[in-house]
Amino acid sequence: MTHRLIAPALALTALASATAAQAQVQPCVEPADLADAIVYVMPVAYDAARTACDSRLAASGFIAREGDAYIASFRDGQDKAWPGALRMLKTFMEEDAKGKGEAGKSDDMAAAIAALPEEALRPFVDALIGQAIEGEIKPESCGKIERGIELLSPLPGENLGGLIAFIVELADIKNPPICGAAAKKK
Repeated sequence: MTHRLIAPALALTALASATAAQAQVQPCVEPADLADAIVYVMPVAYDAARTACDSRLAASGFIAREGDAYIASFRDGQDKAWPGALRMLKTFMEEDAKGKGEAGKSDDMAAAIAALPEEALRPFVDALIGQAIEGEIKPESCGKIERGIELLSPLPGENLGGLIAFIVELADIKNPPICGAAAKKK
């Protein structure tokens, strides 16, 4: 009689453990979505850097000479990159809120974002990201930012997005992780 009760109890325990493990699986960002987010955010970051560094950039520097032409390809790719960037943003926001113990707030924020039409959400996201980037730029870093943009300039936007996604995957970033990164490790 006890053996008949033990087998179903073990099966239920295993099922409950598997369900709990599935519920705790950390969401991940697809490498392609991260690459899209990089392509999407480059013009926003560039504009923020130009604003923050306006008086510190040389009139003969790369940004003054070739910056707008380089960033134009990213601007042209923003519409195509937006869906992947939005998926990455939603995953990041969800994971960030969980890390802060704000699951209820995360659900509310996700619901608010989901309720907004994408055409209304996009300028909001641009403004928030631009302000955040501009606020983080220290005047003494303006020359380094310009040098970095110049060093990246030979790369087409899609390659730059893919390269940064690859570097993030190699660095094993955990907040949120890159999908498949853990599975590829042995």
